Amino acid sequence: MTTTSTLTRHWMPLNIDGTDVRLSCISREGTGLPIVFLHGFGSTKEDYADVALHPAFDGRPVFAYDAPGCGESECADLDRISIPFLVKTALAALGVQGIDRFDLVGHSMGGLTSLMLAHQHPERVASFTDIEGNVAPEDCFLSRQIFLHPDEDADQFLEDFIARNWAAPFYSSPLYATSVRYKVRARAVKGIFESMVDLSDNANLMEKFLSLPLPRMFMYGEQNKTLSYLPHLASNGVVLAEIPHCGHFPMYSNAPEMWRRIAAFQARPNEPSPAPETARA
Repeated sequence: MTTTSTLTRHWMPLNIDGTDVRLSCISREGTGLPIVFLHGFGSTKEDYADVALHPAFDGRPVFAYDAPGCGESECADLDRISIPFLVKTALAALGVQGIDRFDLVGHSMGGLTSLMLAHQHPERVASFTDIEGNVAPEDCFLSRQIFLHPDEDADQFLEDFIARNWAAPFYSSPLYATSVRYKVRARAVKGIFESMVDLSDNANLMEKFLSLPLPRMFMYGEQNKTLSYLPHLASNGVVLAEIPHCGHFPMYSNAPEMWRRIAAFQARPNEPSPAPETARA
């Protein structure tokens, strides 16, 4: 392993709209466009740490962090956390890290955060890999549980959320569910989920995604190939990456194929978008 494969762990103190935040980050210096990763709900920056082990990304700068209220990151007021708050956090973190233009990868909650960031600052995003980030109301199968199964007790809601997802018949759902309580603070859930549902229902996310003036890839697991909007994405120039043996979590179910597809996409971000492609098994 070369020294360029080593990720550095570090802390980043921020103040977001008067709220103190302390981000737990991983990064690597290098040459070329940085790759910025935003993780999903109930996940952490370590979802992407293996980027340092894949030769296709050798030498590239890398930056990822735990969102406020998630993983090792801290937030002085968990009730303030929402998708707009996470977008402001991302912009502040990029500023401190000195990252101007970058390739962006976001999963689920991080995919929605990435979409809102790219919509606000498309000139800064060289390419966007959206791993099942919200683009339509039907994507709220996790976040809409805040309304479908309400509970005033934040801890109890999280425990019930864990139980429902542990029993779900999808690849990696038990693996994901059993670690959620260790990766997100219960009081942060309500604001995150309510804002995800609101944006998905009311913010014209599909229009925002399709209007981005940059290469876009939408990655999804084969168990979700029935998403109604996939043909619409393909007909509007979005590269489709179907990951076999996978549901919502390619980084857990089929990480080698996830990394292969990201590397191939980022290697040709300036080429015209090809016809939709299904990943090889």
